[in-house]
Amino acid sequence: MTIRGRRLVAGTALLGLVVLLAGWIMFFQPFHGSPSETSVTVTVPKGESVSAIGQRLEQAGVVDDGSLFALRVRLAGDAGKIHAGSFVLHLGMSYGDALAVLTGAEISKGRSLTIPEGLSRVEINRLAAKNGLVGSYLDASRASPLLKPGAYGAPAGASLEGFLFPSTYDLRLPPRSPELVTAQINAFLREFKTVDMSYAKSKNLTAFDVLTIAAMVERETAVSKERPLVAAVIWNRLHQHIPLGIDATTRYQYGNWLRPLRQSELASHSPWNTRNRQGLPPGPIGNPGIASIQAAARPAKTPFVYYVVKPWTCGEHTFAVTETAFNQAVAAYNRARQANGGQAPTKCH
Repeated sequence: MTIRGRRLVAGTALLGLVVLLAGWIMFFQPFHGSPSETSVTVTVPKGESVSAIGQRLEQAGVVDDGSLFALRVRLAGDAGKIHAGSFVLHLGMSYGDALAVLTGAEISKGRSLTIPEGLSRVEINRLAAKNGLVGSYLDASRASPLLKPGAYGAPAGASLEGFLFPSTYDLRLPPRSPELVTAQINAFLREFKTVDMSYAKSKNLTAFDVLTIAAMVERETAVSKERPLVAAVIWNRLHQHIPLGIDATTRYQYGNWLRPLRQSELASHSPWNTRNRQGLPPGPIGNPGIASIQAAARPAKTPFVYYVVKPWTCGEHTFAVTETAFNQAVAAYNRARQANGGQAPTKCH
């Protein structure tokens, strides 16, 4: 082979190597900068093609080129690994980072956060801040394109209180409040589909009414078997036009779950004060779990209209039909408390 021929072969090989390297950099973006702090929620419908997903991400500003993203996915053999659902992504992500979120691979690099049943948005906000979530949870949970409270019977301007499903969530790093809210809403939408609303609808209660009742049930008892009974008491008192008398609603209004309520707070004429106002409070006082939602939608069939803590138990209650029986149960509790030096007469193992 002549020198000219060798040079031509070498030049062609070098050109091919440059093209391959440029293609590798284009698809895998090893020098891609950090994504923006601005997050967006992208919903991937079930069965959507990789090309359509790429265009959806490009239109949202998540990736630079939707077609190149789709080609990157196919080259990596990940086309079948993308999940349907709603995802919190960030503007200007690399193809690989966006793909990791859509396939769930990024979760393995994240952390778990447990949201207990019944907490309010304010309480979850404190928990989120304590666990280092980026961004204000209160702001993120005010509204979402994924769920319109009005569709459930909520008044105009209602926040997502009641719709933020409590569970354990895996969040990618760094964990962000909008991502948690999206996960909670998706969980709520999935779980609420399992609730039989037929009985509540037959009594002209909306889904928002059921969530409002469920949030009170969640606060009033930690004993699973009592949830349908507490729900029944609420239903019965509503039917008989008796004020609910649940102080947790006033505690919610003042953000006070620990100190004793002041007499002025208990006597307030706020719509949240269920001692002196008939009917339901304006909305949920927290975010209930599925057991309380199911109990609120279909309570136990019982005539109970009263309950009081049963002494020397771990949060159980004595239920009563008449005011006389209720007063006797209250007296029994007070005697036990006095015998215990003024401390609550509980017995938890």
